Amino acid sequence: MSGLSLQVEGEEAMLALGSRLATVCAGHGLIFLRGDLGAGKTTLSRGLLRGLGHCGPVKSPTFTLVEPYEIGPLRIFHFDLYRLADPEELEFLGIRDYFDEDALCLIEWPERGSGVLPKADLDITIDQYAGGRRLQLQPGTDRGLLWCRMLDGLSNQ
Repeated sequence: MSGLSLQVEGEEAMLALGSRLATVCAGHGLIFLRGDLGAGKTTLSRGLLRGLGHCGPVKSPTFTLVEPYEIGPLRIFHFDLYRLADPEELEFLGIRDYFDEDALCLIEWPERGSGVLPKADLDITIDQYAGGRRLQLQPGTDRGLLWCRMLDGLSNQ
């Protein structure tokens, strides 16, 4: 499946991209967020949550593993697996219960849950460079492919 490559410069641009992503995913699906510490995974998540209507703070769930958000009828779960020692720990968390068609799951550091996590609709890798960030969006499903096409259309307007 064909992916999408984007460049953003600055926090506001990353928040705006998150908001555009909120528009295309409409609060449903599974998105993986990859990148080094400080790459912008949580900032992108914050923009997405704000784009869906969340007004409160959005912090990285590094120590809690998951932060739930309810925005009207939407249920969003923001995971950070950085401190996960073994993917099997996700089974104790009841991870499979979070993945249903009515929810949106954002998962930072998905490689730490390898073998337990399902295939993502969209897998986003963020690389840092001197002037900003490069994001590689790789769809894993037809839904993710549609999101890439929609995002590409939004970024060309």
